[in-house]
Parts: sequence; C-alpha cells; structure tokens
Amino acid sequence: MTDIEINVMEEEDTQKGRYLIFSIDSESYGIEIQYVTEIIGIQTITEVPELPDYIKGITNLRGKIIPVMDVRLRFRKEAKEYNDRTCIIVIDIMGMSVGLIVDGVTEVVTITDISQLPQMNQRNQNRYVKNIGKIGNEVRLLLDCEKLLTDEDIDNLNEVM
Repeated sequence: MTDIEINVMEEEDTQKGRYLIFSIDSESYGIEIQYVTEIIGIQTITEVPELPDYIKGITNLRGKIIPVMDVRLRFRKEAKEYNDRTCIIVIDIMGMSVGLIVDGVTEVVTITDISQLPQMNQRNQNRYVKNIGKIGNEVRLLLDCEKLLTDEDIDNLNEVM
C-alpha cells in the first residue's frame, strides 16, 4: 500500500461512526461527518425562481456558488426567523456542495449503538431518516444525506448552477 492509500484508510477509520448533531426545534438529528465540508454562519442567500420553497436559493461561498436548503422547511415544519444560532452545514452529496440551514449545531459524537428505523405504515415511511442512534437514554435521528434532495431537485439545481 502507498502512503496515500494508508492516509485515506486512516481518515475513513477516524470518521467511521462519527456524526454531526444539529437541531431543528427541540429535535436532534445527525449526519455522517464524512459528508460535512464545513459549518458557516448564515450568509446572504439569493432567491432563485421556480424552486421548491425549502430550497432557499444560492449563496457565494468564497467564489463557489452553492444551493442552500432550509432543513426545517424540508421537514415540513413552520418557518422561523434566522438568528445568531442559525448556521449552514455545507455537505458534499453526489459530487455537489449543498448548504443545509439548521437551527443550530450541537456537537460531533461517535455513535456505536445504531438501529434501523422501525417499520411503520409504508405510505408514511420517512425517507430522510436512515437509522436511529442511541446515546445513553437519548435518541438521534440519523439522516440519509443523499435523500434530502430528490432527483428533480438535483436536475433543477443543475440548470441553475
């Protein structure tokens, strides 16, 4: 093995089981740290016509234009004014950088006790939640980053970008 291969493997090992925990209202969610590029404060967002309401628009991140999604609206929660705790988690999914607006970021944790989401009514299956992570007596909903955007969203964004 080359040094590059060893470094990549070590990096993957250190990220395995690590999640960035963020909040929307009183709920806590986790996303795999491997998807996270950075966390930034709320930025100026330029609205783009004819996109779903949960895609707030685009922002200029050090010369790179990225789409920004309000996770609160994506989860069909009531809109809320952004404040000093509101931040944007920049993630990389399917080769595209996307900003996720969340109420606040809590911590990065290692979660080893992970279980499947219980099977519920198939029509109401929550497609965003991949697993459930347990930390002590608390539960964190672990999201599937690649399902936050639909194929149609990606097509629309690719047209804009």
